[in-house]
Amino acid sequence: MRVVLDRRVRRLAGRDGGSALLGGAPPKLVHLTPRAQAVLGDGDAMTVADPTSRALARTLLDSGFAHPAHPIPGGPGRGEVTVVVPVKDRPLDRLLGTLPADLGGLVVVDDGGSDPEGLAATVKAAHGRVIRHETPRGPAAARNAGLAAATTPLVMFLDSDVVPQEGWLDPLLAHLADPAVALVAPRIVALHPVRGPIARYEAVRSSLDLGLDPALIVPRSRVAYVPSAAMLVRRDAVGAGFDEEMHVAEDVDLVLRLHADGRRLRYEPAARVAHDHRTSPRAWWLRKAYYGTGAAPLARRHRGAVPPMVLSPWTAAACAALLAQRRWSVPVVAVVTGVAAERLSRKLSRLEQPRVSAARLAGLGLSGAGLQVANALLRHHWPVAAAVLPFSRRIRRAVLLAAVAEGLGDWWTHRRHDPAVRPDPVTHLVAHRLDDLAYGAGLWWGAWKARDTAALRPVSPGRK
Repeated sequence: MRVVLDRRVRRLAGRDGGSALLGGAPPKLVHLTPRAQAVLGDGDAMTVADPTSRALARTLLDSGFAHPAHPIPGGPGRGEVTVVVPVKDRPLDRLLGTLPADLGGLVVVDDGGSDPEGLAATVKAAHGRVIRHETPRGPAAARNAGLAAATTPLVMFLDSDVVPQEGWLDPLLAHLADPAVALVAPRIVALHPVRGPIARYEAVRSSLDLGLDPALIVPRSRVAYVPSAAMLVRRDAVGAGFDEEMHVAEDVDLVLRLHADGRRLRYEPAARVAHDHRTSPRAWWLRKAYYGTGAAPLARRHRGAVPPMVLSPWTAAACAALLAQRRWSVPVVAVVTGVAAERLSRKLSRLEQPRVSAARLAGLGLSGAGLQVANALLRHHWPVAAAVLPFSRRIRRAVLLAAVAEGLGDWWTHRRHDPAVRPDPVTHLVAHRLDDLAYGAGLWWGAWKARDTAALRPVSPGRK
């Protein structure tokens, strides 16, 4: 097989001809040994051909520096997969019509629906079986019932409001050629046609869509979770499955538990599953708020895994100085960043230009921290910012600047995520701000109900 370096990885020159890689999930700096450098060469890909290249590929894959290149040989077949669909009063013809004929099984769990006979007839026509809950028990319990009924080694969870796109399953199965991988998830895209401003926003910015690039799924990284709307798992790895006490964020909880168990989890955007997004304003906003309520139970179960911000002491100090908006703010930021860069350069002595590399890394760290603080002001902690707004002109200025700059930056980053949709920047900015208000409201409501502030507190790198 071949592995390809993640496009965000940067190679830094070292002394005496050595080199280092900057990137991964979560980001880190690793120095290449001479043997590793010889195997990797000067390109961005390598072929696994012997024990040395196999060991290097294992390290790069497990740290998020690289991803398998398709085609990946040796993956399981479709006959080893059972598709599990939880449903309550939603037609399934559209979904079932997209499933391959050579699957190992199909289990539909009727979670207390009002037309069991009609559902049974639909599923029978698709050569599946139905498990019925007489009263609704929630999606987690429904998925677990299907998981328990499956007899194949692999289970594909699909929500009833998705439509798999052509060629969706094989790229997921290919990743399971690696026995360390326990879960693979496709990219969730918008179901077309897309009509209306909220639909256009969701088409490029849905929280279910984890982006255009493959990733190792790791807490506190670019892809820290995947939704259960479409998720392929090894049956023996997930045990009893989802936590049935959780009625929101149970999919994130499963991802975090698998990661804590040392399993490898991968996101594969080459596989695409379309989702019928909520697009009426009220239903859309309430769903976003509902997602926010899941942060508190997650933070209680997985301390430090889902913080609103991850800030080192020096970036926190620099951001606080910028928020103060005083004459001394810029000099203080310059001094703090300079000291941090100098201290970092001592740890980079193996690089060819340690001070230059340290200055670049410090700049990246400061910009990343600034973006996190802006997001926190507008999303996680907007109730606090709103409470202070009437009393501080500086805070009003900071919030206004963050709202406009972050919103336009977000539009620029995501504007081409759906080639058939071109959202305008003003509509995107307004929808993005409403998205943040909804999530933050749900976050604070969930924290108040749980009497736990862990989901609201920032953490330092490496600490929980």
